[in-house]
Amino acid sequence: MFPQYLTNTLHSQASLNGGTETLWSSSDRDYLIKIYRLFDVIAAVTSLVTVFTVMNLGKLPAGLAGFLTMRITVKNLLLLFCFSFLWQSVFKLFRLYDLATIRSYREEAWRLLAACSLGSFCAIAFPLASTSGAFSYHMVPYFFGVVITATVLTRHLVHALTPGWTPLGPQARRLLIVGSGPRALKLYRSIIGQSNSDYKFIGFVDSRTTQEVDATIAMQLVGSLKQLQEILASRIVDEVLIALPIKSCYEQIQETIQTCEEVGVDCKYLSDIFQVSVAKARFERNEHYSIVSMKMAIDDYRLLVKRAIDIVGALSALIMLSPVLLVTAIAIKLTSSGPIVFTQQRHGFGKRRFKMYKFRTMVQNAESLQAQLEHKNEAQGPIFKIKNDPRITPVGRFLRKTSIDELPQLVNVLLGDMSLVGPRPMSERDVALFSEPRLMRRFSVKPGLTCLWQINGRSNTNFDFWISQDLKYIDNWSLGLDLAILLKTVPAVVKGHGAV
Repeated sequence: MFPQYLTNTLHSQASLNGGTETLWSSSDRDYLIKIYRLFDVIAAVTSLVTVFTVMNLGKLPAGLAGFLTMRITVKNLLLLFCFSFLWQSVFKLFRLYDLATIRSYREEAWRLLAACSLGSFCAIAFPLASTSGAFSYHMVPYFFGVVITATVLTRHLVHALTPGWTPLGPQARRLLIVGSGPRALKLYRSIIGQSNSDYKFIGFVDSRTTQEVDATIAMQLVGSLKQLQEILASRIVDEVLIALPIKSCYEQIQETIQTCEEVGVDCKYLSDIFQVSVAKARFERNEHYSIVSMKMAIDDYRLLVKRAIDIVGALSALIMLSPVLLVTAIAIKLTSSGPIVFTQQRHGFGKRRFKMYKFRTMVQNAESLQAQLEHKNEAQGPIFKIKNDPRITPVGRFLRKTSIDELPQLVNVLLGDMSLVGPRPMSERDVALFSEPRLMRRFSVKPGLTCLWQINGRSNTNFDFWISQDLKYIDNWSLGLDLAILLKTVPAVVKGHGAV
């Protein structure tokens, strides 16, 4: 029953991808995107011209106008046009024009920093094309400093001129309340009544019928306690708040906590301490109530350090490996038809979907051909693996052997969808075939480029080993463990053992 229920519910959640909602009309949104594109290009071109002019102030014997006129050639205009196109493409890559995904100023700032960093690399084309040496390589770092400042200022200008379009604030956490009595109703009203609530309420879960509960709860009752495991495994739920009576429902509360632990969803309760196995208890207090929060993964300052490492590491890798990325793109384009980069919906943190990037290693219609090859699946469990997959191109086989095909996921790391280290993101097809709700606990942290099982056998391991390694990583996570995995990933990739 569970796999089919999971499949149906997950697909019905497509419109709730990440919990993002929008009230903007399509025409208004398109108009605003055009404004953003225009201002981003203006900021980049103005910054480029400013740096170029200031760095050449000592070379103006004929005056500023005469100096600039000498260099406005057809070649420079074409170069500037190409640069503007690439600049917008980089911003689009970091989803800075996908307004529904920008949920806070902080998130927008991180994306701008990453986009301007990668976009500044495109400015190297100017010293490469400069025959007079007027535009030198050492101007590029100055350009980065100026353009990031100019871009942030112009973005704030657009926000100020169109206040209705500003980011909508932190993404709401999706909350489920277990209980249907007076305590549950009081909690619901106190949370929903907050004008600045960070929660998006999903509903109530309790074994009482709709006739036995308050009308407000009856309209939002999504299932019974026996169905809690299936509900948590099939829906996007960030927190479960337990509001059952302590004395009469002790066993049900204990079972609820164990279910949340098994599926990997944070839960909170109002009083007493219950036996737990993997969750971390933390006391929290606010103006409405005091609770104990059962965190399924570490949630403290170390996550900020991990995010900083992700950004610096991914950005540095993209810059250093840019020649490899370019050669790979050319090789794919010349040897087979289809796009250079393959995109696929994957399940990430909290089971939320995101678009994952990879270099295309298969023929163009590979996904449609998979159904014909299901009977040849050599992997145990819900995953799909064939050692000699006929869909893989010759170049693709080399890319998989060396893991070069995974490099575009560095962009996913910069966007915040992934981390450098974490359980590998799984496809919708694989997740829909999960046979046990406990497998969902692997979604309690961000997916990563590399993980424990990748340094301990890669694709030579079976699914049960994958899961055990993923859960071991979640339960024992530390910054030191991340560093150890990163250091061991390099020799594992170089040896190429277990790659498919």
